[in-house]
Amino acid sequence: MLERINSYIWNAGLLVLLLGTGTFLSIKTGFFQIRRAGFIFRSIKASLKQNGSSQWKISASALAAAMGTGNIVGVTAALAIGGPGAIFWMEISAFLGMMLTYGENVLAMRFRRRDKDGNALGGPMAYLRYGLGSRSLAAVYAVLCIFASLGMGNMTQSSAAANALSGSFGISPLFIGVCIGAFLLLTVIGGVKSIGSAVQFLLPLAAAGYMLTAFAVILVNYRNIPDAIGRIFTGAFGIRQAGAGAIGSAVSAGLRHGVFSNEAGLGSSALIHSNSDDNDRYLQGMWSIAEVFLDTVVCCTLTALMVLTSGVPIEMGAGPVAEAFSIVLGDWGSTGAAVMIALFAVCTMLGWCCCGEMAVRSLCSRKIAVSAYRVIFCICGIIGSMGALSDIWTLSDIANGLMAIPNLLALILLSRYITLPERQDRVQKCGK
Repeated sequence: MLERINSYIWNAGLLVLLLGTGTFLSIKTGFFQIRRAGFIFRSIKASLKQNGSSQWKISASALAAAMGTGNIVGVTAALAIGGPGAIFWMEISAFLGMMLTYGENVLAMRFRRRDKDGNALGGPMAYLRYGLGSRSLAAVYAVLCIFASLGMGNMTQSSAAANALSGSFGISPLFIGVCIGAFLLLTVIGGVKSIGSAVQFLLPLAAAGYMLTAFAVILVNYRNIPDAIGRIFTGAFGIRQAGAGAIGSAVSAGLRHGVFSNEAGLGSSALIHSNSDDNDRYLQGMWSIAEVFLDTVVCCTLTALMVLTSGVPIEMGAGPVAEAFSIVLGDWGSTGAAVMIALFAVCTMLGWCCCGEMAVRSLCSRKIAVSAYRVIFCICGIIGSMGALSDIWTLSDIANGLMAIPNLLALILLSRYITLPERQDRVQKCGK
């Protein structure tokens, strides 16, 4: 039943909408993500020097929301469902997704408001309500966002962490879930600032450890790199496969799990960046481009090449990654993979809690509502640890698709406001 609903949502229409909107914004901005890559890097570097601590907390939280288990088990799932060719389409989703997330952040910062307590009210809810003038669409998106934060941003991550840790250490999934829930409660109770403080240390630790290990595995198997790259490209277009069905499977799996990984087109990045103290909408947009690049182009590519070059059996879950890790870590391979998956999962949960909080605030600004959401979020972390990974993954795909539809439509209808830094004067005049 869930798979049938998922297939209805993730049909050709939504995939075309994702690719089409990303292509449209890329053409509209002259492929800004490539043409001005140096400028983007310099702007990000300058912002770190100017207000590094606060900006890094925001960006780390946004990256944490995206760089989760999708970079590990999401890649193996894409490989298992769509073959090596799915990785090519994951990269395409990232390339076009860079301008989707840029547009989301530019719009979110332009239409951002603050409540009486000074809390930001931004993200897609802001440009749906104040840009399109649709209070109902903003409310629908907020409800979908809350659901997604509890599913994709919470239960999926908790399930992956519990499966990895219980398989490696033999610990009860319920016990793992309780520990995750307790840690979440201690962290999220302080809101966005305490979440940012935790993530800014946890995320670099997880990302650096994972990517260095993956790179080491690839180096050991460097002779297989050309073959792995060849399989990705031939699989992407069905050159060695039976027909159009194989190509469609690669495209669908790649795009779906690419979105799950980098979340471009969903609006989650804009939800978190709206909490920034910096009012520069272009800067937040450029940070989001870098986040998609690190998430998919760097981390997911390393995962795919590690699995393909090592020759381990491809299957759903973290098994292939653990086996590949054992090439350089020996008996500690499964343990290392389990710990890194758990760290990524917790970081993602913290990032998505920020998203859910903003959605709650857009519906009800009372403090009791936000506090209730935080408690429910922690409880879902416990429940997720006991769920079947495949079922929760399907629910996450459904939530992704439902969030993407109103967000992508808003990006198209409000595209006149999605401009570039060099046109800042024109935008400021339009805003007056």
